Amino acid sequence: MSAEELARLGALVDALKGQGADAMAYGISRLLPHITTRRCDASDVLEEPYVSNEACDVHLLDASGHCIRVTDEPGEANAILIAERTSP
Repeated sequence: MSAEELARLGALVDALKGQGADAMAYGISRLLPHITTRRCDASDVLEEPYVSNEACDVHLLDASGHCIRVTDEPGEANAILIAERTSP
């Protein structure tokens, strides 16, 4: 992902405080239509998020190989994982 795409993603996450995974997925699809998104519960992910807000953690994914993996290298990222936090 480019620096511009990462900046857009960060601004979107900030703008959607507390709105949940549905809003995040919709926002990403509109803002970065060429980026694939995946969703899960935040408790299913051990890695630190790239960015987060009250409702979701957003992780960068490298989906270029056979197995999808979380990456902290923006240059390797070509997909996004939205990990929604659920209330206890």
